[in-house]
Amino acid sequence: MNTYPLESINLEEAKKLQFKMIDCITKNFSGKEILNRGDLGVVMGLNKPETTLKAEKAIADFFGTESAVLTRGSGTGAIRWGLISFLKSGDTILIHKAPVYPTTEVTLQTMGINTVSADFNSKEETEKVLRENPEIKGVLVQHTRQKIDDSYVLGDVIKTVKDINKDLPVIVDDNYAIMKTHKNGTDCGADLSAFSCFKLLGPEGVGCVIGKKEFTEKIIALNYSGGSQVQGHEALDVLHGMVYAPVSLALQAEVTEEVAKIINSGSIKGVKKAYIANSQSKVLLVELEEDIAYEVLKEAEKMGAIPNPVGSESKYEFAPLFYRISGTFRKSDPGLEYRMIRINPMRSGPETILRILENAVKNVWDKR
Repeated sequence: MNTYPLESINLEEAKKLQFKMIDCITKNFSGKEILNRGDLGVVMGLNKPETTLKAEKAIADFFGTESAVLTRGSGTGAIRWGLISFLKSGDTILIHKAPVYPTTEVTLQTMGINTVSADFNSKEETEKVLRENPEIKGVLVQHTRQKIDDSYVLGDVIKTVKDINKDLPVIVDDNYAIMKTHKNGTDCGADLSAFSCFKLLGPEGVGCVIGKKEFTEKIIALNYSGGSQVQGHEALDVLHGMVYAPVSLALQAEVTEEVAKIINSGSIKGVKKAYIANSQSKVLLVELEEDIAYEVLKEAEKMGAIPNPVGSESKYEFAPLFYRISGTFRKSDPGLEYRMIRINPMRSGPETILRILENAVKNVWDKR
């Protein structure tokens, strides 16, 4: 099995992102504003909390985009509002020829959006599908992998689309990739990039869309009510998370690579091999010698591994996650469900992960 994980930024690069975020915040807030909890409601003339508007400006400055808007509904909501900004019911969108991320599938179905698929790993097929389907009104590209063997380069896919039709809106699902990789969707030429702030150590239920003003202003206009606003204290919590997320995520990637090397040295009995993959997050896919995945997961939970995601990669998830492989990966190869597990280090070190894995596998074998 071959995997093609996205390249993570290193710790030095992550430190620079932390410093850049703080610099952007200080250019938009006074010192007293940074230390308070923000305002509430629809301020006259802004129709949102002043703190939220300032946070959005700081985020846009950080990512170098025309605009940024915080949304309700985490990453799912951000993608949904991004799609609404340029699509209407009955329109057609181009997607990758792969299982659609479940929450995105719900959005497409409930919006009444038709889909046409192309294998984004093939430039020729993507060009062909675009030319043969002039009714396509937009393109959705998931930055992280949808299939184990996905190898497409985000920037190349976007360039292929824009070379065919420069005016065709492209939105990138940047969940699990933003602040981890060297470039996000808008850096690569997309019109919009959507992601969850909860996955960046921020508050529950808040997403973010960055990119061109013509689309973000539509999102803002459609979320005019007071109950739709991200309140000032929530916006500050988004910034708090974005300050610390890059370094935390870079350390996580570092640990992932170290654990993979140790496992692949053959040091754990009953474990066949470890792969690094973006299964949504950049994680370890650990292949076991027998179909005991669910038994191993039960044992791992007893030893302190968290049994299910929250964010995923939220502020609550500090212990390592031992979990089944993703739904999209299970669809691509159903047999993997019983012999492979997914491990995300979260904030833990290699020793903790290896201890739990080795003892969990041993306990399963001892019970047989």
